[in-house]
Amino acid sequence: MNDMDHETAAGHGSSRRDDPPHYDVVIMGAGLSGIGAAYRLQTECPGKTYAILEARDSIGGTWDLFRYPGVRSDSDMFTLGYQFKPWHGTKALADGETILSYVRQTAAEFDIERRIRFASRVVGADFDTATATWTLTVERRGAAGISQHTVTCGFLYSCAGYYDYDRGHEPAFPGVEDFAGTVVHPQFWPGDLDYAGERVVVIGSGATAVTIVPAMAEQAGHVTMLQRTPTWIASLSGRDKFADWCRRRLPSKVAHRLVRTKNIAFGTVSYQWCRRFPGAARRLLTGLAAKVLGDRRLVAEHFTPPYDVWDQRVCAIPDGDLFRAVKAGRADVVTDHIDRFVAGGIRLRSGRVLEADIIVTATGLRLRAFGGVAPAVDGVEVALPEQFVWRGAMLTGIPNFAICIGYTNASWTLRADLTSRLVCKVLKWMDRHDYAAVVPYPDRELEEHPLLDLASGYVRRSIDDFPRQGPRAPWRMRQNYALDAATTMRANLRRGLRPTPRRALCPPAGMFSGEVGNNA
Repeated sequence: MNDMDHETAAGHGSSRRDDPPHYDVVIMGAGLSGIGAAYRLQTECPGKTYAILEARDSIGGTWDLFRYPGVRSDSDMFTLGYQFKPWHGTKALADGETILSYVRQTAAEFDIERRIRFASRVVGADFDTATATWTLTVERRGAAGISQHTVTCGFLYSCAGYYDYDRGHEPAFPGVEDFAGTVVHPQFWPGDLDYAGERVVVIGSGATAVTIVPAMAEQAGHVTMLQRTPTWIASLSGRDKFADWCRRRLPSKVAHRLVRTKNIAFGTVSYQWCRRFPGAARRLLTGLAAKVLGDRRLVAEHFTPPYDVWDQRVCAIPDGDLFRAVKAGRADVVTDHIDRFVAGGIRLRSGRVLEADIIVTATGLRLRAFGGVAPAVDGVEVALPEQFVWRGAMLTGIPNFAICIGYTNASWTLRADLTSRLVCKVLKWMDRHDYAAVVPYPDRELEEHPLLDLASGYVRRSIDDFPRQGPRAPWRMRQNYALDAATTMRANLRRGLRPTPRRALCPPAGMFSGEVGNNA
């Protein structure tokens, strides 16, 4: 009997030796979201048994996977960090290693580690309406190879995010086989890559590229950021002076709460201001860039996008590090299109050749819903694009299932934590009323909108494979933490959720199998 079976037998005395392990809740993913979800579950629903199934061999998710130079957060740690665990670091925008350490410390401090089943990838999930039970097919990687087994649970919570961690977005560049140097994708950074003194071209201008360029420029001979279109970039202070002041004068928890509130308010107000006054926002960001670079023509050519601020996610750089690397001559920016790779680098449509020893394809990530798991109900795979998201957490057509998706204009953890608290509220509501299952169900036909309101390339490439959102709450994923924080935990669960009492575990035909969305 393995450790999962021992725990099941201890928690459910009727389990036999050959029964699959059963939990009240299974969390998919042991990254920032999964660890936060586990904390909320064990503190707000202490009677629930749960396990975390993690496909990788360690805690951390994104922060354990990405190892490229300079990897860091572009959200401040007072809001990216957990509400229940104050951030004590000195940097407001922390590096990946520091964030990973913070997540692991949280898991250890709150005894979450022992609940994690590593090297356990969920490859199938089927909900049985007759028993209100999920059966998960899990691939476990061990010394003897890969084996499959099953786990059952009453409620499934996906905290695997929406990125494809197995594949990045890699366009087919003509002539790549002719390049005599090394081509690297940031998602799979080789630990032994020596770029000291080398000529580097970084393709892309998103969050990954603007992080890699100044980091590599510290050792490389020269780094060029090659972009098709500029990206809006905001220079932020690497330290939060208000946080430093509060920490010197106030108790740790009080200081953390005050700084967190200030940063949430600032982020909310600045986003709304940018959207309502796009012209002023453009002037502000270009002016700040010109102040560091000292060259308005350079800003106009390479740092002024053709779209409005926050049509795509704004990249944050600590203390203007990218601008400073460009001004110092360690890096430069080229705005052009690739014609083809050649032996010595990249030939552009303009005819210019960018010489390179190393080319970094920071061309973006791929989206993949729920870790690649395709949920099924009674053996029939659910068509995700036909479903709607309720309060950013649960999906029509799939009972006892929740997803964790963060904000696109603020720290991921802000919405993730609200979602985890909402899941706990739903679980307690089900227990109070002896409900075996609940599923979101709209009371009227909903107008379809994309799940993520961003024009970014990585979103446009894959968003059609995702569920939809509606035009209004609770079917709209508002990008406003203040509104969500004020309303989420006060939600009337009877408005939007359809329950199945435990005494009636054989629901009317079709209740869970397609009468959703615009068929309501």
